Amino acid sequence: MTKSPANTAPAPQHNLRVALSDPALKILASAILVSTVGRGIFLTLTVLYFSRFVGLSALEIAVILTVSSGVGVATSYIGGRLADHFSARRLLVGMVAVQGLAIASYTFAGNFSTAVVIACIAVGVDRGANATRSAIIARAFDGPNRVNARAVLRTITNLGIAVGGMIAGLALLAGTAGAFRAMMIGAGVAYLLSAMALRRLPARVDAPRHDPAKPAPTRGISPFKDRRYVLLTVLSGIFGMQFGLAEMGVPLWISQDTSAPDVLISAILVINTLCVVLLQVPLSRGTEHPRRAGKIVMIGGVLMAVACALYAAAGGVPVIAAISLLSGAALLHSFAEILSQAGAWGLSFELANPHQAGAYQGMFGMGSALGAMLAPLVVTATVVEHGTLGWAILGAVFLASAAGIALIARKASTTAALA
Repeated sequence: MTKSPANTAPAPQHNLRVALSDPALKILASAILVSTVGRGIFLTLTVLYFSRFVGLSALEIAVILTVSSGVGVATSYIGGRLADHFSARRLLVGMVAVQGLAIASYTFAGNFSTAVVIACIAVGVDRGANATRSAIIARAFDGPNRVNARAVLRTITNLGIAVGGMIAGLALLAGTAGAFRAMMIGAGVAYLLSAMALRRLPARVDAPRHDPAKPAPTRGISPFKDRRYVLLTVLSGIFGMQFGLAEMGVPLWISQDTSAPDVLISAILVINTLCVVLLQVPLSRGTEHPRRAGKIVMIGGVLMAVACALYAAAGGVPVIAAISLLSGAALLHSFAEILSQAGAWGLSFELANPHQAGAYQGMFGMGSALGAMLAPLVVTATVVEHGTLGWAILGAVFLASAAGIALIARKASTTAALA
């Protein structure tokens, strides 16, 4: 891949404090920390707000989530594509600001139709902003520093969401519509503050300007015609359904099909957060090399399959055994999440055309958005409906998708070595 001459950091900084000495990463991290505190508040309160104070049914809420996720699939590519043609800095600032206004506007959603429109705007700009941010990382950093930057930002994201969730607990304790609305407006303000911080990003994060006096650079094929990258995107999106499994499938399984207490759901969230915060950066090392990235994803696939087996085994056993099995499954699930993300990031950067960083990252984001949209349906059709058999099906799906990604990585590594 072509390296940007503007990048001066020759080696990755895997210590979080040292890594944040990079000005661009420091700005991104500080902005994400602020916005994800707002996101933590939003995620904690939104569904309950719709249910308790707007009066929406579970089906209506599910439709809102599905439709808005569908919009996000399209805006993921659009956001990345725009970042190739316009200032990525200004795009990101604008998208984050619009997202903040949309989140604050949830307080005015008095019916189903209004809620759908606001959700589509909020999720749409969120996915577009994610793709734009990935394009910025692709340009601002080289090789191993790209994956390291993603790992650092993901660590910051988990911290911010955890803090936001705790802050949202104040509204839950109050239990009033006014407290919910005030907290959600505060979440929107957090996004606006984040947008202001992003204005300080350096010019090197934008796509290089073309000199009209010189021939236009060769941009290469569209990412949609790059079959290898399309397959990587699809398989990564399939494996990414593990996020939906953690958010929906595991809590329902614990509460409805095991003897474990419901408080274990919170404990499992803590396990996941601690693992990501402590291990995402160090376990992401070396994934700028396709072969290593593929191996790491394959390990993640095996761990995810074993985690599914342990989740399934927790059904119908005594409480102590259930708690032990579920805790072990959650730990393996967390490691699988960390490893699969690290490997996928490395491949998404290294196998992309550097002249179309935004378009490629936007398409890769489409896979994640599509996985998020389909996850509730897939989890319901497997784990919720068929129990142990459903867990077996999901484990096989995760393992197969990881094997496919590993095969892509191995072939890419072999091709690069021959070249």
